[in-house]
Amino acid sequence: MCRPSGHPKVSCVGAKCLWDVRKGRETIARMKAILLLLALASPLSITGQQLDVKIVQRQTSETGYTYQVAGHTNSYTKDHANCHENWYGKSATEHCVATSTTNTTTTAPMVNSYTVTGATLSLLLPDGRVIVVNCASKLNMTFGQTGGSRRSCRIPIVDDIRADFKGKNSKLSWPVSLDGKKFESETYTILSVLPAEAPATKND
Repeated sequence: MCRPSGHPKVSCVGAKCLWDVRKGRETIARMKAILLLLALASPLSITGQQLDVKIVQRQTSETGYTYQVAGHTNSYTKDHANCHENWYGKSATEHCVATSTTNTTTTAPMVNSYTVTGATLSLLLPDGRVIVVNCASKLNMTFGQTGGSRRSCRIPIVDDIRADFKGKNSKLSWPVSLDGKKFESETYTILSVLPAEAPATKND
């Protein structure tokens, strides 16, 4: 009779002991694989984190509209220098001509579009991904207001803000005072997470 390692209360005999231990290990391995796949499949693996983000696109309207994510433009510069020597007797002079060419590659607007109302923002993450969030009108909880009244969503007045991601929501906060100590905030709903743009290819 033997006891599988790590399970002092479980006993087994002979080949059955080895089979049970192997089966238990396979089950644990499958569970780990499933958890890993779920983590990778999650559209927002940064849930529960606070990140500094940048608003790269915004639109707002109290009536319905179509919000489409803008394309990206990438530019790069290619430099060339051609040199040659001229000999005059025992001395030589070198002449160089430098040229510079700038190429621009524009990616057409993505097909990602959303029919929404209220405020819609595109947030650029530090890793290059873009998160599209939206906030429609909300119930007015101000004291003294009559029940059923609604207010427009608060919209950041600056582009560099902080985002706190929790599940399908993102709480945005931004400074509203000169000393940077007073903050305003609003909770937006995450519509989608777009992958980072691939860098432009440079032609030598």
